[in-house]
Amino acid sequence: MIIKKAKYLISSPDYTKCPAPDIPEYAFIGRSNVGKSSLINMLCNNEKLAKTSNSPGKTQMINHFEIASPPPPLLKERGEVKWFLVDLPGYGFAKISQRSRRRWEQMIENYLRKRENLVNVFVLIDSRHSPQKIDLEFLQQLGKWEVPFTLIFTKADKETQATVNKNVRSFLDAMRKTWQFLPQHFVTSAVKKTGRDKILSLIEEKNISFSE
Repeated sequence: MIIKKAKYLISSPDYTKCPAPDIPEYAFIGRSNVGKSSLINMLCNNEKLAKTSNSPGKTQMINHFEIASPPPPLLKERGEVKWFLVDLPGYGFAKISQRSRRRWEQMIENYLRKRENLVNVFVLIDSRHSPQKIDLEFLQQLGKWEVPFTLIFTKADKETQATVNKNVRSFLDAMRKTWQFLPQHFVTSAVKKTGRDKILSLIEEKNISFSE
């Protein structure tokens, strides 16, 4: 898939304020400081699209970006394909009040459970670390809510390949304890653009299914 155009659209405090749910939508979420903005910018080939920060918790609303792509070869007659990329607030250790944290959690839960055009959630996991309880618990919630998701292991350039492979394997092994089937997963580096083509190909496949 080629990204022809990517633009910021709107930040919403609640799923009811989001754009009309008339095109396919893909949400990105992960623990604070997992490299979400860098990954989004890498996918869209625009370093200034999503604002990056060293301070966890910078994203505080549901941020929509409108993406335009050329049609896949078999669907040329349909013209340009548009879809939403959504940057969700991170979960974890952002320095916010308990009240604000609960508000965030409710906002995210309502969005994930009620947004009717949400095709897939990409959950970002830091490949530099061994399995974290908070990530595994969040995936359990997605399973409980029956929200389809894909794993993206980020920052693969920050560690040796052996360490990354070990951490990815350990995470999947931890999931096997409670999951009958494992989700699809990708290993990425925003610096080296590793995994970009595979993620965009998956989105293109799902866009085709959405339009059928």
